[in-house]
Amino acid sequence: MRRTFAIRTVMLLGSAMAMPAVAQETPRETPAGSQSITQDQGDGDIVVTARRRAESVIDVPIAMSVVTGDQLTRTGAVDITALQDKTPNLTLQIARGSNSTLIAFSRGVGQQDPLWGFEPGVGLYLDDVYVARPQGAVLDIFDVERVEVLRGPQGTLYGRNTIGGAIKYVTKRLGNDYAATARASYGSYNQFDLVGQVTVPLTDSLAIGGAIARYKRDGYGTNLTTGADQYDKDVLAARVSAEWTPGDGVFVRLAGDRTLDRSNPRHGTRLLGNGTDARYAPTASVYDTRAGVGDRNRVVAQGLSLTGEFGLSDTLTVKSISAYREGATNTVIDFDNTALPTLDVPAEYDDWQFTQELQLLLQGDRLQGVFGLFYLNAKASGAFDTVLGGLNLTTLTAGEVKTKSYAAFGDLSYDLTDKLRISAGLRYTKDDKTGTVFRRNYTGIRSPRFGNAAAVPGLIRTDYTNDRSFDQFTPRVSIAYEPRPDLNLYASWGKGFKSGGFDMRGDAVFTPTTVNGYDPEKISSTEISMKGAFLNRTLFLNLAGYYSRYTDQQVTIQVPNVAGGIASFVDNAGKADIYGVEIEGRMVPSRHFSAQVSLGYTNADYKEFLTFVGGGTTPVDVANSRVFQNTPEFTAAASFTASTDVAGGTLSITPEVTLRSDYSLFEIPTPALDQDGYALVNAAANWISEGGRYRLGVALRNLTDQRYRVGGYNFPGALFGNSVIGYYGPPRTATATFEVRF
Repeated sequence: MRRTFAIRTVMLLGSAMAMPAVAQETPRETPAGSQSITQDQGDGDIVVTARRRAESVIDVPIAMSVVTGDQLTRTGAVDITALQDKTPNLTLQIARGSNSTLIAFSRGVGQQDPLWGFEPGVGLYLDDVYVARPQGAVLDIFDVERVEVLRGPQGTLYGRNTIGGAIKYVTKRLGNDYAATARASYGSYNQFDLVGQVTVPLTDSLAIGGAIARYKRDGYGTNLTTGADQYDKDVLAARVSAEWTPGDGVFVRLAGDRTLDRSNPRHGTRLLGNGTDARYAPTASVYDTRAGVGDRNRVVAQGLSLTGEFGLSDTLTVKSISAYREGATNTVIDFDNTALPTLDVPAEYDDWQFTQELQLLLQGDRLQGVFGLFYLNAKASGAFDTVLGGLNLTTLTAGEVKTKSYAAFGDLSYDLTDKLRISAGLRYTKDDKTGTVFRRNYTGIRSPRFGNAAAVPGLIRTDYTNDRSFDQFTPRVSIAYEPRPDLNLYASWGKGFKSGGFDMRGDAVFTPTTVNGYDPEKISSTEISMKGAFLNRTLFLNLAGYYSRYTDQQVTIQVPNVAGGIASFVDNAGKADIYGVEIEGRMVPSRHFSAQVSLGYTNADYKEFLTFVGGGTTPVDVANSRVFQNTPEFTAAASFTASTDVAGGTLSITPEVTLRSDYSLFEIPTPALDQDGYALVNAAANWISEGGRYRLGVALRNLTDQRYRVGGYNFPGALFGNSVIGYYGPPRTATATFEVRF
């Protein structure tokens, strides 16, 4: 299947690229305060901040994609997971059993396990504020100017936990003019979305603004036990800010945001039965479930930030970013997907973080760069019960991880000639972590922590507090040659790392060494690339090839145990070679037509994978039987936008097809769970009035009603109800939108 899909993908893109191929080059940004809804023209520079300073995207020696907020909303994308359809070698999914927890992989590197204390492998930034936890990180698309997706390790400028890349969600600045926007959408499954934004200038230098979004949708399926909706959406999100610009070179922003998600938990669907017992049979629809653990789910994520930029001279600027964020989750996961408590997990998570970053920005004629200091103080905690109803046994797991992280970094670029530029950077990071883990058996269904006061306490399986420190240097160097304006040829080398820590599920009875924690994982990556604009800036093309050496990969393994429990451990298991190619193209021959294609190829191969097998005490190399999870060999996308003037405005049509080859959901291939290659077909139509005040839009997604898995759990065996369950992406949907700007 994989070989057939690869051949078809190459043939499709070959035919698409028979016309001039084009890059992910997007149009000139709408000035702050302007309320014109514009069509994509593709003939302007895009200014990004990938290297913490404003630069043209062509000049940045980093493989990256840039997607504007308008592009996302006009194609019906409601959250940032839609970026995986537009970015090569990227996987962004809503975590299994969740509605707003983000799972991210880039070029084979990421982290699927969102349990507190585990670190993501792709860093998420909201207006330069690092979002340390994946809960509440599935950001909805509103009040966003652009999203920058940086691929490959970003350890020099962004530090720890950007070993696979970074995603920067950049909101719009307010400007100094009154502006307001209202958008209403109605669609399939009784979807009803309302989004409003307003900017109010109080003086010539002070403005306040806010945005609020309400997302409501019935479920794609039904809980056949409780009658509740499955895969529904019930989210309220808001942002408010105040901006002060008293003069040239001074900018101060105070911003706050809050998201409340009250969607029902996603329980998944059974993929296998359990003998002849009808209670364990798969449901007719993959969106239905028989889960009996309940429908309680509540996620809150909120934060406050203060950003200040102060120009010291024409060449020097000081920037300060102070931020506090916190989140809380109360949810349930039914691993057996039946009305019985065969394998149920009620859970709660809490986290908070404070970050402070100081930057000194240098912008000279030949020398540009940034120096900075970074500090993080954070705590992530939680608890959950593992209920084994067949044994009338519950194991309570609870704990916390406290983290203090310190970093100093610098990155400089120097123009040796008008055409040749070198860049070099270095970051030093030190993490101090304290982990506390407690696990205890109880006789009864649920522990006292989750409502069963009559539960009888039993064996304490884990009870420890331990400290560890990690430090790392992460350099980056590049050389760029620009034979002419709008053409950049560069080669770069850089390193990244993901912090070590403690396994919050660690069971000291099964794996006594869990108290020692696990080490950081590391990557070094070489990249050769070309970025360019051709044919009088009607053709844009990005090409990148990369090779990475991945060591000490952290792999979370959960397996059923013959003693009647689930053994969990984190191995620094892997050494791997990863290499691949990325192509992004965009063509804009006229204001009435544009086309874009992208292709990603990733070859990820374990060279060593040491783990314990069958209860043994000596690590065994099983590299030949392990694969990279959430890493399709091929990703591809192609679309075009055609427009015409009609009825006092402009009507545009955008069909799109995206493809992903076979991929595994875990390192151990599981035929019942692994996803075959598939294609998604989307289409959008938008009418924008002359002057850009009104927009009418229709977005059709997954037109072929494809069923594809985005997550799963694998706990086979009668004791666990043969719990092999899957979670699926959205079915075919249609959404109509009306938008007005004042």
